[in-house]
Amino acid sequence: MEFERFTKEDFNVFTVDGLDERMGELKKQVRPKLESLGEIYAPFLSSLCQEEMFAHVAKHARRSVNPPKDTWVAFAANKRGYKRHPHFQIGLFESHVFIWFAVIYEADIKTEYGKVLKTHIEEIENRIPAYFVWSKDHTKPDTISMEGLSREDLTALFDRLESVKKAEILCGLRIPQKEALEMSKDEWDQTFKDAFTTLLPLYKLGATI
Repeated sequence: MEFERFTKEDFNVFTVDGLDERMGELKKQVRPKLESLGEIYAPFLSSLCQEEMFAHVAKHARRSVNPPKDTWVAFAANKRGYKRHPHFQIGLFESHVFIWFAVIYEADIKTEYGKVLKTHIEEIENRIPAYFVWSKDHTKPDTISMEGLSREDLTALFDRLESVKKAEILCGLRIPQKEALEMSKDEWDQTFKDAFTTLLPLYKLGATI
């Protein structure tokens, strides 16, 4: 299966009013692409992480009123689900495509992972490029540039993950819509693989818990 790039129509799904209407367009327009990304990159991540990784396309099943503002495919070393585990994501908001390593609030290791991140903060500073970004909430499009973060800022992010019940931490790439629309298939493939490889140390730190 081949990934057919992101198009303007994919991003426009998030301008459709109404839960049922947007979900209908999302299932028709975007979900097949996420499924193809899952089939392509689950084997790559399995090789990279040295354990079998399974693709999980977001279903947004809990929604009853508000239409989703984003959607994604997640990759985790668990066949039944990803939310309780460290995982990778590829997805999009109307404004951008994201490629994440994520530990979200349902994760079992969240508190311990915050502690581990703090003990490896120098390694993280050296491994994560300046153009990568962080997020404290996977449901919001806002991100924090690695370039602007001091060690104290990073420590505060990790402290929050350790101590705040609903805290999350995500790290990766944010690709604005305009740039995403101009990228070729080969550019996407290299971008996904490079991002996952760069984020691998964060995943491996989770495996130590």
